[in-house]
Amino acid sequence: MSLQYSTYLKTINNQITAIFNYAVTYYGLKENPCHKAGGMGQKNADEMLFWTKDEFLKFIDAVKDKPESYAIFMTLYYTGIREGELLALTPADVDLEKQTIRISKSYQRIDGEDRITSPKTPKSNRTVTIPNILCDCLKDYMKRCYDLQPDDRLFPYDKHFLYREMKRGSELAKVQKIRVHDLRHSHAAALIEMNVAPKLLQERLGHERIQTTLDTYGHLYPNAQAEVARKLEAFMTEG
Repeated sequence: MSLQYSTYLKTINNQITAIFNYAVTYYGLKENPCHKAGGMGQKNADEMLFWTKDEFLKFIDAVKDKPESYAIFMTLYYTGIREGELLALTPADVDLEKQTIRISKSYQRIDGEDRITSPKTPKSNRTVTIPNILCDCLKDYMKRCYDLQPDDRLFPYDKHFLYREMKRGSELAKVQKIRVHDLRHSHAAALIEMNVAPKLLQERLGHERIQTTLDTYGHLYPNAQAEVARKLEAFMTEG
């Protein structure tokens, strides 16, 4: 199977999955059959772009002039959540004491209306731990929001706003232009560089199957086998 055809199949599979998710939410379908059938095709690895730590730091400094943009992109980078998951967040989902964000829904704009739907897959329902720097950022952002209620959307914007701000920040920072979704890849790449295990990466990103995580990011683990061999040799020769 050619890579182009395989990528096409993956696109079709994503569209069918989204349709069945809509039917589950609004028309009483008990479950999404795509979750049982599994995926088909594969993403084109050549299309995956991500920022290094230095590139992200340049970008985030460039969007500091807009507190909402700063908070949005800090959240995307430090959590790896999807765009729809970000736009569906409410203050009630953020626990600054426990340093967690609960992911339980997704935002879509359908026929000109805002819709809050179920996440992409059952595994997408998850709780993501966040570092102090993001806690401080969100605390400051929420203080700036007038009369913000627990069930209000934390970021009352749409995906077009994200795309415009991503483009603006990239141009100001003079870093390579990537998609908003590539911030999810940037998060994953940072965790892999920190030697985070694939299973933990799967849980954090909300992938239904660990195979999805390995298919998507396995090529970013080039030294994994060599590291296993090194540790095994050290273990067997110690003492």
